[in-house]
Amino acid sequence: MNASTQALSDSLFRPMIDPFGRTIRYLRVSVTDRCDLRCFYCMSEDMTFLPKADLLTLEELDRLCSAFVAKGVRKIRLTGGEPLVRRNVMSLVRSLSRHLTTRALDELTLTTNGSQLARFAQELADCGVRRVNVSLDTLDPVKFRAITRWGDIDKVLSGIEAARSAGLAVKINAVALKNMNEDEIPALMQWAHGKAMGLTLIEVMPMGDIGEGRIDQYVPLSLLRARLEKHYTLTDLADDTGGPARYVRVAETGGKLGFITPMTHNFCESCNRVRITCTGTLHTCLGHEDASDLRRPLRASDDNELLSAAIDRAIGLKPKGHDFIIDRRHNRPSVSRHMSVTGG
Repeated sequence: MNASTQALSDSLFRPMIDPFGRTIRYLRVSVTDRCDLRCFYCMSEDMTFLPKADLLTLEELDRLCSAFVAKGVRKIRLTGGEPLVRRNVMSLVRSLSRHLTTRALDELTLTTNGSQLARFAQELADCGVRRVNVSLDTLDPVKFRAITRWGDIDKVLSGIEAARSAGLAVKINAVALKNMNEDEIPALMQWAHGKAMGLTLIEVMPMGDIGEGRIDQYVPLSLLRARLEKHYTLTDLADDTGGPARYVRVAETGGKLGFITPMTHNFCESCNRVRITCTGTLHTCLGHEDASDLRRPLRASDDNELLSAAIDRAIGLKPKGHDFIIDRRHNRPSVSRHMSVTGG
């Protein structure tokens, strides 16, 4: 191998280390910005979605993910929107599962609203997916329809049971919503832990114009934790997944409870992840307007030399942390893009 070929090879497989010494090992990929629900804290009711022609093909998404695997990513999470509404999305899952077989990838997983999970749970398990996160903010059918605007909670609950029957570990993600579900958190926790499922609570994030302000939706998780501690024994855990959640063990249920606090606590010190949108834009931070186009270098050449260089440039710009704030004066989001575009 000559010197130039060796240099190219080193660049293609060089580990991704950001300016603050954090090694990037976790990739979240939004396969679509579309969703079959319209949760009021995430989307406006009359959302305008991207033209399908703007989306990367599933083959391009596979190549892009594989380039990140070659550069040291060990975990891939497929997100949306709702990833399971993307046509033929299971072909992408099946293709990416080859990296599990070769052990180049430790985990392939996804976050879903659960509405389509009954259809795909067994196939996901067959592809080597071992766990999924399901977004579910309430067990009350009336509240569920109000939050999602038209969702059917029975479909989600059936999807959760199908996932469990297929052997998938399920974790529930719930966004804490002021005057909507905050009083229901204990019951949601007991239900989840009773089925051996973890529960993670998430603060409302000021992302995208949803037609209404976040101030009336936001409740700090420090307040909810204080309320829980009046009735439950919470013991902090040292679990470090590289993600934003901080975990406790609930003595009375035996289950794990997570807190994701983008507003009350910056969780960026150990951030090891980046996000790719369905159009091929790389965001190195959820809470910044940073954006690096990977679609152009992806399509410019059949090899990954240009793509790898573009990834390296983007990682070199990753900020130390996010600056989420709910703008009370102008009542506008901190970040203009919607979570469904970024891939939450």
